[in-house]
Amino acid sequence: MTLAQRAGAEALGSAFLLAAVVGSGIMGERLAGGNVAIALLANAIATGGALVALIVAAGPVSGAHFNPAVSLMLAARGDLPWREFPVYAAAQVIGAVAGVVAAQLMFGLPLIEFSQKLRAGPALMFSEFVATLGLLLLIASLSRHRPEAAPWAVAAYIVGAYWFTASTSFANPAVTLARCLTDSFAGIRPQDVAGFVAAQLAACVAVLPGLRSK
Repeated sequence: MTLAQRAGAEALGSAFLLAAVVGSGIMGERLAGGNVAIALLANAIATGGALVALIVAAGPVSGAHFNPAVSLMLAARGDLPWREFPVYAAAQVIGAVAGVVAAQLMFGLPLIEFSQKLRAGPALMFSEFVATLGLLLLIASLSRHRPEAAPWAVAAYIVGAYWFTASTSFANPAVTLARCLTDSFAGIRPQDVAGFVAAQLAACVAVLPGLRSK
């Protein structure tokens, strides 16, 4: 596959992932009758289901990273050329923003609404560090030893991390940036984005020393 084809797969996959995250959050909140636990459960299950399908579909094309933190880790390990990392990251961010806009349109909301949802504080920052670290360690192991299990294992981890982390496990800088553009269940205030992304990048730094280059 050419770099353009792989970047296109990353953008399209990221778009559908964010449409699933944001759209299921909106649907869950509307149908849950004020029960936040039910809305979060619906959001988690829909995200996990979408992840399985998207990784199965895009994995053979681009590796199905959908996440700059994952691409950064794989570049550091030698599985992705460094010159291709900026292309992957840009495609992931562009796709993620497009997915948020699509979800807003599907539910009759403005194209972009800056979120007012508060997600701040040391506990949430540490949660994002833990969520991202776990995801990166999982993918590092899967890509070397059980690549065929990646769709199911990654989706299962994300569904679980929705519930065992206080931040509901964004674990993805592109997802974090895009989710500040929706004032819905899945949103995050723009002023809280930097803290989340810093925690996610800190997890990248923490995992890098343990990687073995090819």
